[in-house]
Amino acid sequence: MLTPLTQRVIDAYGGEARWREAKAVECRLSAHGWAFRMKLRRAMTRVQMRASTGEARLEMIDWPKPGRTGVLDGASQVRIEADGQVMASRDEPRSYFPGGRRRFRWDDLDFLYFAGYAAWNYVTFPALLLRDDIEWRDVSETTIEGKFPASVPTHSPVQQFHIDPESGLLRQHDYTAEVFGDWAHAANVALEHGVSGGIPFPSRRKVTPRKHTGTPRPFPLLVGIEISDWRLV
Repeated sequence: MLTPLTQRVIDAYGGEARWREAKAVECRLSAHGWAFRMKLRRAMTRVQMRASTGEARLEMIDWPKPGRTGVLDGASQVRIEADGQVMASRDEPRSYFPGGRRRFRWDDLDFLYFAGYAAWNYVTFPALLLRDDIEWRDVSETTIEGKFPASVPTHSPVQQFHIDPESGLLRQHDYTAEVFGDWAHAANVALEHGVSGGIPFPSRRKVTPRKHTGTPRPFPLLVGIEISDWRLV
């Protein structure tokens, strides 16, 4: 059952019926920041993505190079495909983080897991609020807390979503990016919303460390995100 606040958020993002009928979100995503550099990864520039709204699946098209597609297949696997053939894959990718060489360097499959689950969580919100396997509760009149099972690839088991009291839209998303470490407390701030087909979507985000008070630190910029060509299909 939807809580009063989750119902308000879904209504603000186009309504429950439209999200339950949808199959996926398609968009282009660009991202950069210190989190990429510390793992020796390049920025992402207008990567075409298709994120399922009904399951934890995301495709990054023409990534990591033209003609290939990176696929996040739930929590169980990531793979890179070309012409229907699997070029590389990794089962149970979360189990490899954050130790070993991943403290200093991520390969393509490591990055695919992180970028894939993060983007899937971001671009399909508020479809996450309709999932029966995530436990939602209203912490306050403007904050929703979610408890995620291990079967859902995401940043951390417990996360909070702060909602603008006037618009009902996402204002800040708090989590711990556990693939970096249990110290990686982040504030993901929705700086701007776009509109596509009458549906708002967070088009620009800024991720910085989070203070113990819950407020975002002004720097460093861990990840800057821009989303364009967003559509619900």
